[in-house]
Amino acid sequence: MHVFCRLLIVATLACTWPVAAASLPNQPVPSLNLHRYAGQWHEIARLPMYFERNCLGAVIATYTPNSDGTVHIHNTCRTGKGPMSVEGVARMKDNQPAALEVRFAPAWLTWLPMAWADYWVIEVDTDYQWAVIGSPGRKHLWILSRRPAMDRALFLQLKEHSRQRGYAVDRLIMTAPLE
Repeated sequence: MHVFCRLLIVATLACTWPVAAASLPNQPVPSLNLHRYAGQWHEIARLPMYFERNCLGAVIATYTPNSDGTVHIHNTCRTGKGPMSVEGVARMKDNQPAALEVRFAPAWLTWLPMAWADYWVIEVDTDYQWAVIGSPGRKHLWILSRRPAMDRALFLQLKEHSRQRGYAVDRLIMTAPLE
């Protein structure tokens, strides 16, 4: 009986551990005004991503609403060989404004499910001055700001919130300065 009680305690702890590790929900914010979200954003930090492997800094994303409800994306960054840019499009997923899918592949590949990637706005300032972008599997994370630098205390707060959502924030790559 004593061994059974120990196993029961270990099993209970094992079942509750992921909840403790991710104490904030990893989900899109309940509402997002895409017109207020539009404009220029500076990447402050990100989790490593293959497509941004050559970006050393000055990472800027510009979002422009299209008349069909999609959003045009223009991303730029500084690489070791000079500036680099890429064009893409975002569309709303499941009728949730903060749950977007993005595509940087050519338009003729839009029929492929792998051409689209989840882009969830998981935290955003009420004045749209900063935002945190994530993904359902917690593989992708971006901390964005309207300004090219971010207040250190704010960044640490957003980083902690991301950790509480289950993101591997110890692997964040800083791409902009903190104040």
